[in-house]
Amino acid sequence: MAWVVDSCVLLDIALEDPKFGLASATYLAQLHVSVVACPVSQIEIAPQFGGQLAKVKHFLQQSGIEHSIDWIKADTEAASIGWNAYVSARRSGPTQKRPIADVQIGGFAMRFEGLITRNGDDFRRWFPQLNIVEPIPLGWE
Repeated sequence: MAWVVDSCVLLDIALEDPKFGLASATYLAQLHVSVVACPVSQIEIAPQFGGQLAKVKHFLQQSGIEHSIDWIKADTEAASIGWNAYVSARRSGPTQKRPIADVQIGGFAMRFEGLITRNGDDFRRWFPQLNIVEPIPLGWE
């Protein structure tokens, strides 16, 4: 089964982030499972590639990340449940703003093994059944 990789981890690698880039790339390289990029993450990282989807797909291919998995009805259903939980929480009191993209990525990840992200807390409340792993920056072990 495959794991979904979040946009933040993809950007760590693409931008060669001095704090997280190597740790994120190393973590993904050491996995013995397939890794998938959500279509929404491809959109989120596109500005790093001048908005050119072909360059995004080339980066993902070079990184060994699957990028041709389509969004399906089950993703919409899971994301709808997550978004409803978020909106309900917002209505009942203060809660941190959550971009719709994270809810869509979480909904997409629900049909896979889980999500690889650096900001797991942004997903746990809205997707409590979602398996989440967070790569640790090198030297922080």
